[in-house]
Amino acid sequence: MSVPDIVIDTNVVIAALRSKNGASYKLLSLIGTDKFEIHDSVAIVLEYEDVIQRHRTEAGLSQDDVSIFVDSLCSMAHHHKIYFVWRPTLSDANDELFLELAISARCEYIVTHNIKDFKGTEKFGIKAITPKEFLQIIGEVRK
Repeated sequence: MSVPDIVIDTNVVIAALRSKNGASYKLLSLIGTDKFEIHDSVAIVLEYEDVIQRHRTEAGLSQDDVSIFVDSLCSMAHHHKIYFVWRPTLSDANDELFLELAISARCEYIVTHNIKDFKGTEKFGIKAITPKEFLQIIGEVRK
């Protein structure tokens, strides 16, 4: 049985780092298990690192903690080189890199808190869903 392939939006990572009580944290705690596979690209990793560095104080992280966290995510992800861009597709140009990765990696889902920003992903067979919705799909949270 195959497991879902996903791209995780930066806002989910930040939410997980800010609170251990939500679906975002639960999702990140399951990375590396057999529940799903995560995918990244150079652009995504740089985005994660940049945004986490900007929010590290409120998340209680040092610069070294950020590097360790991002390295850990990278060690568990499938890496992709993006050779083709689909821009413009989304309303927020900053989200295009997530869609391009999802297309390249043939992911079923982009997990995000900003569903409205990912309108248009459906035409590529990709569904934008919240962390809670994804956890429901994989049977980690009741519907």
